[in-house]
Amino acid sequence: MSKRNTLWSWFWMILGGLYFFLPLLATFEFSLKARKGVYSFLAYERVFADPLFLRTFIFSLEMAVFTALAGILLIFPTVYWIRLKLPQLRGLIEFVSMLPFVVPAIVLVFGLIRVFSGAPFFLTNTFTGTNVLLVAAYVVLTMPYLYRSIDTGLQAIDVRTLTEAAQSLGAGWGTILFRVILPNVRVSILSGSFLAVATVMGEFTIASFLVGIRAFGPYMSLVGQNKTYESSSLAIISFALTWAFIGLIQLLNRGRVQTQIAGAH
Repeated sequence: MSKRNTLWSWFWMILGGLYFFLPLLATFEFSLKARKGVYSFLAYERVFADPLFLRTFIFSLEMAVFTALAGILLIFPTVYWIRLKLPQLRGLIEFVSMLPFVVPAIVLVFGLIRVFSGAPFFLTNTFTGTNVLLVAAYVVLTMPYLYRSIDTGLQAIDVRTLTEAAQSLGAGWGTILFRVILPNVRVSILSGSFLAVATVMGEFTIASFLVGIRAFGPYMSLVGQNKTYESSSLAIISFALTWAFIGLIQLLNRGRVQTQIAGAH
């Protein structure tokens, strides 16, 4: 029975791998056919030579970094305080953090434009205001990933004991939060940040209504509408970027586990 279960497990793993990788391999092969009759990286060369590619990529990367920083500054102290002082509110906060999965991005962006395009804010009338509004929307969009990562990290440590020990030594709340608690959940925060960055880099709906072609997501959509091989190469580049962030998360988690094992010995 055990051998039969093992064979079935391998069967479903191989089937899932084929379902995932075959379309990816087909897309990659198609992206190499920009030069007739031979395989080449011509489509990739055209993408990297396009000044809009680098401009939109850098813009979205900047927005992603600002989003991760703003999300951490908002969510980390909130989750810490709830675990320390208000554990009865955990269920409510978890529900709120999952709302971006329920509310469509199109509803969110139209609501933001409706509220912040008129008096007294007028954020959509200026370059800086629009960017601020974009980051705020992305903070909401990435909240589930940041919240879950930070909450899991805080769950793995004794928040109350660390706080009481720091207070007994005369530490203030800022010192406790950023010099005692933060180093213990650094890996969890970085993991959530990488997921947030990967989400922002490929986001289309909010970016298209707020900043248009200045962002990487709308740029990929525009290329997909006008250029066949280049759109396939962009899909591969976007996929590689996402997996690079996931690989960084795995490396950080592996380092954390090794540190914990060394500390246990």
